Amino acid sequence: MTDSGKRPLAVFDLDNTLASTAHRQRFLERSPRDWEAFFAAAPQDPPIAEGVALAVASARECEVVYLTGRPERCRPDTLDWLAAQGLPEGRVYMRRNDDRRPARRTKLEILRRLARTREVSVLVDDDELVCDDAERAGFTVVRARWSVPSAALEAAQEHEGRT
Repeated sequence: MTDSGKRPLAVFDLDNTLASTAHRQRFLERSPRDWEAFFAAAPQDPPIAEGVALAVASARECEVVYLTGRPERCRPDTLDWLAAQGLPEGRVYMRRNDDRRPARRTKLEILRRLARTREVSVLVDDDELVCDDAERAGFTVVRARWSVPSAALEAAQEHEGRT
């Protein structure tokens, strides 16, 4: 049962939706992938204007929350980054440090949990598989196609459960 007294939720992904990861892709293109360096470079991510503008506009009608495949250990850097970009305040949902399931599974699980008590107005994400599964589950999706896709990041999201 949803709480109709609260504003609906607008759910935003971070990497390649609000934050450009292009400068740190090189850490995923080597073998083995350097996950520590990849996440350590996240505080230097430039914001993506289209995603930031959509989050700010969404905050007029919705409560903005963030749903990322980043591991929990990245929370302090992630919160600092969100604040530095002037993004709306909102809860941040992250994957457990030991959770290696595909992003489409972890994110859909959290979306469904959120939808049990609140209306989810929209999910904004760049991961096509996450978007496909969310649409099949009945969620409204905006596909964040404003970043250049990264094959290394897509493999990490789907097969390695790292982001």
